[in-house]
Amino acid sequence: MPEKLLVPREKYLTAGVYIGMTSRTADMKRFIYKVRSNGLAVMNVGMLDKRISFTANFLSTKKSILIVSRKENGHDAAKKFAEVVGGKAIVNRFMPGSLTNPTYKNFFEPDVLIIVDPSVDKQAIKEAIQMRIPIIGLADTFNETSFLDIILPCNNKGKKSVAFVLWLIAKLMKEKNGEEFSLQPEDFGYI
Repeated sequence: MPEKLLVPREKYLTAGVYIGMTSRTADMKRFIYKVRSNGLAVMNVGMLDKRISFTANFLSTKKSILIVSRKENGHDAAKKFAEVVGGKAIVNRFMPGSLTNPTYKNFFEPDVLIIVDPSVDKQAIKEAIQMRIPIIGLADTFNETSFLDIILPCNNKGKKSVAFVLWLIAKLMKEKNGEEFSLQPEDFGYI
């Protein structure tokens, strides 16, 4: 009997969350379902589904959530996610000192940090580690993950994929807290 997923498998497939890269790190090997004949890795949707559920439960207990996306493909989704869950989004450049320098005008002390791409959002990761803030990261097959507390193995290069994953986490968080949630992935930049 096939496993019960949060949403139908077709929705994950349509969003392209399973599409990895030809380059793969040892960190991400366990999340790879198979490698196609062209060398492209296919990630395990069932593992992602379980981790999204766990992440939503974890985040629903947090008061102050920060999401960071330097890459443009995550800007719309990150901003909408922060708006929906009452968090803060930093898109474009993450200014050094944002988490470590209390005299900086945009200083912020989150309970948890979500990053869209560990290879690009390095400054945010460095400061979160320094301040002992848990880090959740959307990680593709080429990402190093030793600094992530929760890994969401998915395509973090595709705008649809990032939007879908963040929409699903926000939806589950709202439902867990007994709140109405009528937004669709398109509201998160799923185009």
